[in-house]
Parts: sequence; C-alpha cells; structure tokens
Amino acid sequence: MKVNVQAVNFNVDRKLVDFIQERMDKLEKYYDKIVSAEVFLRLENTSDKENKTVEIKINVPGDDFVVKKTAKSFEEGVDLSVDSLERVILKRKEKLRAHS
Repeated sequence: MKVNVQAVNFNVDRKLVDFIQERMDKLEKYYDKIVSAEVFLRLENTSDKENKTVEIKINVPGDDFVVKKTAKSFEEGVDLSVDSLERVILKRKEKLRAHS
C-alpha cells in the first residue's frame, strides 16, 4: 500500500516513517482493497503532554476513512489510529458481507 506521510512544521525522521509504513501494512490483512493512505503528523501548540496529533486518511473504493488521534508520542498516536481504522474496516466488511 502506498503511504504518504506529511509532517506539519517539523521534519519527520526515517525511523518514524518506517514505523508508520509497517503499521499501515498490517491493515491490508483486514482489507485488501485499500488504495492508498495519507498520514498527517502535527505538533499542537499546547502545554499539554499529549500534543502530538496523528491524522490518517485511507482511500478504499467508494469511501474514505479518516481517523484523528492525539497522544504523547507519534508512535502511540499511530498505534491508536491504526487500531481505530482496523475496527472501522472490519465494520465496513461486515456491512458489505451482509448486503451480498
């Protein structure tokens, strides 16, 4: 799956990009029709420890899913987002199965 990582206002390191790619690839075992994914990484200007926002948008035929999570680290945010996407994808598959 093609994953496009965009960091807003900072440079993302290779290790984080590889981590994101690895986690996103796991989604394909739940749903193989994912066309592409966009991952946006943002540092929020708050005094809060949880100031790293991860927004993931995946494109599947006929639909787009967007999940946004804020956490203490980008890795944690990516994990939370991918877990959410797994649930959304599985729900969509159940719906599709019910209609056919």
